[in-house]
Amino acid sequence: MLTPEENALLTQVGKGTPCGELLRRYWMPVCPAAELTQAAPKKRVRLMGEDLVLFRDGGGRLGLLPEHCPHRHASLYHGFVEADGLRCAYHGWKFDVGGQCIEQPFEAAEGGLKTDACRRAYPVRLEAGLIFAYLGPLPAPILPRWEFMERTDGRRAITVLPLHRCNWLQAQENSVDPTHTYYLHAHTLMLLGRDRGAQDYFHRPIEKLDFELCHEPAWTGIRKSRAYGGDRPERELGHPAVFPNILINPQAGELVIHWRVPVDDRQTRIFWLRFQPSADGAIVEQAEADIPVTYIPHPKKGDGDYDVSDFPAQDLMAWETQGPVFDRTTELLGVSDRGIVMWRKLMLEQIAEVQAGRDPAGVIRDKHLDRPIELALSKGSARRAMATEEA
Repeated sequence: MLTPEENALLTQVGKGTPCGELLRRYWMPVCPAAELTQAAPKKRVRLMGEDLVLFRDGGGRLGLLPEHCPHRHASLYHGFVEADGLRCAYHGWKFDVGGQCIEQPFEAAEGGLKTDACRRAYPVRLEAGLIFAYLGPLPAPILPRWEFMERTDGRRAITVLPLHRCNWLQAQENSVDPTHTYYLHAHTLMLLGRDRGAQDYFHRPIEKLDFELCHEPAWTGIRKSRAYGGDRPERELGHPAVFPNILINPQAGELVIHWRVPVDDRQTRIFWLRFQPSADGAIVEQAEADIPVTYIPHPKKGDGDYDVSDFPAQDLMAWETQGPVFDRTTELLGVSDRGIVMWRKLMLEQIAEVQAGRDPAGVIRDKHLDRPIELALSKGSARRAMATEEA
């Protein structure tokens, strides 16, 4: 159970808030690159309470600027994308992808007005079909390169989940809640008569839970695992929730990375990047433009109920019905919630690091770590990792 002050500390994401300043130290995906086309080269983006406009200029360069023009605050989203920038539709002031004001029609060339009009442009990167943005202090850290964002022995696909009408932490805390799978997922599917494979896997007695706090050179997080009993006993290798807002999950022969991106205090956007290794390890040619994107509709029905016939809808129902910002002052935690307690402690520690002027955990600045990040997500990869450590 948290105090009201602690709950606010961990859930408020606006600029200048402690958690907002923590989250701004990390790269966040904002949309699939496929959403910017020649016909539609600009997009409104709301990220951690900031209203922004993302665009690709006529030269193919990406820019991310505050949405409102500094002149009379008209929306730049309604502006004109040109070869070298974005021109405001109100009076024609133009900005390049670096935030420089490069034209001010009807204004004198001398004087400092053009300099005063320059905007803070946020760094953007295209990786694995997703556009990432960094909203924190410069210089920007290295964008983490998860191995399945770069591997060539398989195919990638992107899934965009519906806008979640709840705070980001409700989704992220679920990543260190390993017991919800029994009832929320397996039992629900059993009653609906759906997805026998998921039923068989998750509808087993959980005899032991493990939570490991991991501090690796390129990431920090909590790896959770379950030991199942019954007639099909099994001990999972486990998979990590990566600080601050990622879950990496192996499922059905593929690897999936989930980003829980705060839109503002009461809304969250979730992106999945899926990687399906080729059966024989063969190299697969897949250009960025060929990565397919799937959009999942919101499962809330017209009568206000939820269609809970699959995992994403079941999770969304649980998170949204906790309220837009879950009031943790009234919760009753049990022993199975140890991972959640560990996650909150980690967040408080890293907020303190930022307030002390230091980089939080998982921020990469060492150029030697600018390489694919491997994770032991299968028994084979675990054996390889152990062999490497022993050597």
